[in-house]
Amino acid sequence: MTAIGLYQPGSSAVHRAPAGLKLLVLLLCGAGSVLLDRPWQVAVTIVVVTLAYLVAGLGPMRMLRQVRPLLWLLVVVGGFHVLVDGWDRAVVVVGVIAALVLSAALVTLTTRTSALVDTGVRLMGPLRRVGVDPERAGLVLALSIRSVPVVVGLAHEVRDAQRARGLTGSPRAYAVPLIVRSLRHADRLGEALVARGADD
Repeated sequence: MTAIGLYQPGSSAVHRAPAGLKLLVLLLCGAGSVLLDRPWQVAVTIVVVTLAYLVAGLGPMRMLRQVRPLLWLLVVVGGFHVLVDGWDRAVVVVGVIAALVLSAALVTLTTRTSALVDTGVRLMGPLRRVGVDPERAGLVLALSIRSVPVVVGLAHEVRDAQRARGLTGSPRAYAVPLIVRSLRHADRLGEALVARGADD
């Protein structure tokens, strides 16, 4: 199984595009998403994102893997908006969330973490004048990106353990161990950083 947003080597035009350009496009997509208020607009957006995945050599199954961890969230959000605002608004909200998640995942699927971090460090260079350490901020960015597949992996481990104990219908039996394991991972990561002097 491929974790969400885990880099997939390739030689497509999307892979070869500069990390800065991809981040700029992602930023513009996020800003432009607020203008989407019709189901057909969301449908067009999803089609464009799908074409980008195909150009990158990533098929529909890879796209599905990127949104699968969010399916329950999308169901809950969609159901809420169906009750409050109607089907049209529900489709728009769920579609926009899915499109943004897929777009962000495409960037990390086609861009090495080192390239993303280097771009982030360069962009934050001017902030050094106000006391920001770009290299340390880059480290935080790298750890954040790396933590996404780690947490997804922990979620699958908890789900497997839950099924083995016959607790598939208990949200608490799923959420509590996932939170505990995630916090333990964060503690171990923090201890490792402190041991290497990252808190200086």
